[in-house]
Amino acid sequence: MSAESDHIVRFIGVQKSFDGETLVVKDLNLDIAHGEFLTMLGPSGSGKTTCLLMLAGFEAITHGDVLLAGQSLKNVPPYKRDIGMVFQNYALFPHMTVAENLAFPLESRKLPKDEIAQKVARALDMVQLSAFGRRRPGQLSGGQQQRVAVARALVHEPKLVLMDEPLGALDKQLREQMQFELKHIHDSIGVTIVYVTHDQSEALTMSDRIAVFNEGVIQQLASPSDLYERPENAFVAQFIGENNRLMGKIVETNGANCKVEIDGGGLVEALAVNIGGVGSRTTLSLRPESVTINPRQGTCPDRFEARVEELIYLGDHTRLRVNVCQHDDFIIKVPRTSDAPKLEVGQTWAIGWNASDCRALDATD
Repeated sequence: MSAESDHIVRFIGVQKSFDGETLVVKDLNLDIAHGEFLTMLGPSGSGKTTCLLMLAGFEAITHGDVLLAGQSLKNVPPYKRDIGMVFQNYALFPHMTVAENLAFPLESRKLPKDEIAQKVARALDMVQLSAFGRRRPGQLSGGQQQRVAVARALVHEPKLVLMDEPLGALDKQLREQMQFELKHIHDSIGVTIVYVTHDQSEALTMSDRIAVFNEGVIQQLASPSDLYERPENAFVAQFIGENNRLMGKIVETNGANCKVEIDGGGLVEALAVNIGGVGSRTTLSLRPESVTINPRQGTCPDRFEARVEELIYLGDHTRLRVNVCQHDDFIIKVPRTSDAPKLEVGQTWAIGWNASDCRALDATD
């Protein structure tokens, strides 16, 4: 991925300001590989959609440059960028049939009629809507309309497809179904997709890599598993998945590990990932599924007493909220197994975890 030819998109020192003073995107450098599914993930106002709009040509770049297939896009209008787009609101023409909606971008490119018919048929087949070509969008379900929107973005075989919160209007079950369908389409045709969402589970499901944005800066760029299991800072740890956050002070460092005196009392051994020296503040990040109830003696260096405050049965696991070291919002996920302990509110249990699962990160009080 280091060679120029391996990248279809390059953001080079890109900045964006709407008022000439505040930067909503700050010195963005990002390479996107051919055939990659890259998601820009972050909260509202983090700069992710602005980056997508600059790539599409709907927003001007304040500083820096964006390259598509090695060519600068600075003076290229949106309609000449050979980019497909899918929006949350589908943007289908209601007076046209599904087939006519798909034919429209091909007709505007002056393709022959027989070639248009072939490409429309192939695109409908790709999204499993071959029998729906004569229907109008209003006669389709929300999921079917979104598949038509995806087919229209792909029908002219663009270099790149941009998707801006495309599943946001769908209900939970349909949204999850569409996530797998989009991933399947991507895997089968190999088109490059840049996807924007604020939904971290959606990003984890579909992406090859995820760029986590906050305040106009990429906080971490990595695979879904790396982001979840190895967050590099407290923002990423808190934003990606469920996370227990404990604040404290570093009292000792020892190679790859450190010891932290947590607020509320207690000494925790943790993996020193992104910390200052002894005496500095740190945020400990620990996933709920990494905590063990009633661990065998000697198996966990970090071991505490926890009082069960709330429990919720969720089928494959039980979600516990416990009070540990004066923190009453500590979450544990207990898998449903034959030897799982019988849990009740008010009980006190020993809990523990491995130091390698507890990451000491930058302090964010």
